[in-house]
Amino acid sequence: MTTLSQTKEIFRRADAVCFDVDSTVIREEGIDELAKFCGVGDAVTEMTRKAMGGSVSFKTALTERLSIIRCSREQVNKLITDHPPQLTAGIKELVDTLHQHNVKVFLISGGFRCIVEHVATQLNIPLHHVYANRLKFYFNGEYAGFDETQPTAESNGKGKVISMLKEKHGFKNVVMIGDGATDLEACPPANAFIGFGGNVIRQQVKERSVWYVTSFGELLKELEKI
Repeated sequence: MTTLSQTKEIFRRADAVCFDVDSTVIREEGIDELAKFCGVGDAVTEMTRKAMGGSVSFKTALTERLSIIRCSREQVNKLITDHPPQLTAGIKELVDTLHQHNVKVFLISGGFRCIVEHVATQLNIPLHHVYANRLKFYFNGEYAGFDETQPTAESNGKGKVISMLKEKHGFKNVVMIGDGATDLEACPPANAFIGFGGNVIRQQVKERSVWYVTSFGELLKELEKI
């Protein structure tokens, strides 16, 4: 078990930092916003809570929520245009600072690639550093399911992505930052986990995090020590 000072040191020496997106990099849960936009908000919000609390498997929760939403390609595009994802305060500065230190930044999300790519562009994160679920549509734009082969569609998907990144790039120190149970589970293979409670505090994650922060300013302060 790493101590707080070890976790901070790994963060300062990280060669890659992986962020969760929903309720971490952005203030909302993308799937809940999509559900609200499609008029089925309440039913889906309850299921998201269960999924984040870890009481149902991620893939089950994702399948069930999407079968309620059944969004069309047009609805997804309209959501991004009318209600673009709101960045969490301080994330832009943090990502810029990491980039200045030549740290590779990745977005690993159980959310949807079409929304996450929009976020990556705002943060100057290359699109090949985005790992997220892909929605599938029929040629007429109607919902056709999601790509179940993506590692992020599985319960331990974020860990699988991190293992793959370490193997591919030879990273020695990888840090995962996020608010939910699926983020915490990615350490190991991540070398350190930082719990983030700036948008929503999930008690189980807070209790199990060696380093738990409620603002990205706390992480920026740590980088100033480099």
